[in-house]
Amino acid sequence: LAHPDRPPSPVNVTVTQLKANSATVSWDVPEGDVVIGYAILQQRQDGQMQRFIREVNTTNRACVLWDLAEDADYIIQVQSIGLYGESQASKRVHFRTLKETDRLPSNSSNQGDITMEGLDKDRQLQTGEIIIIVAVLLMWAAVIALFCRQYDIIKDNDSNNNKEKAKPSSEHSTPERPSGGLLRSK
Repeated sequence: LAHPDRPPSPVNVTVTQLKANSATVSWDVPEGDVVIGYAILQQRQDGQMQRFIREVNTTNRACVLWDLAEDADYIIQVQSIGLYGESQASKRVHFRTLKETDRLPSNSSNQGDITMEGLDKDRQLQTGEIIIIVAVLLMWAAVIALFCRQYDIIKDNDSNNNKEKAKPSSEHSTPERPSGGLLRSK
């Protein structure tokens, strides 16, 4: 079997949610390609800082860039990670963070905030994990209960067999004495 080519580069790379110290980068992936993650190269234009972010096992098409310098120019590029390698980097996207005194209009500050969407996805994943854990624990409890029940049945059968074996037949038994003990000599 021939391995498929690497995935194509992400398209429509955009920067939104610009703030003084953070921004959100989002992108699209051409349909039909298996993409299991992404890699983002974030570089400050003056060359003082570079960061490489790599996430796998995710279907997210956005990432929050954090710890950015206020009022600074940045360049970002995004790569798709496929089953057999990484794509070429996307086109470079330039953006500038805001000054601390700059404010976004109040109606755009929280709409479509990717961090909240990401939290919801994590919460759903945690809920799914909890359901799986509870199901496994219930199955283990059922197995243990079944084992205990079988053990009791085996123990009861074994003790009934031992009682029958322990009872001496009347031919070989000695008569019981009403005194119930040994005679002592003084």
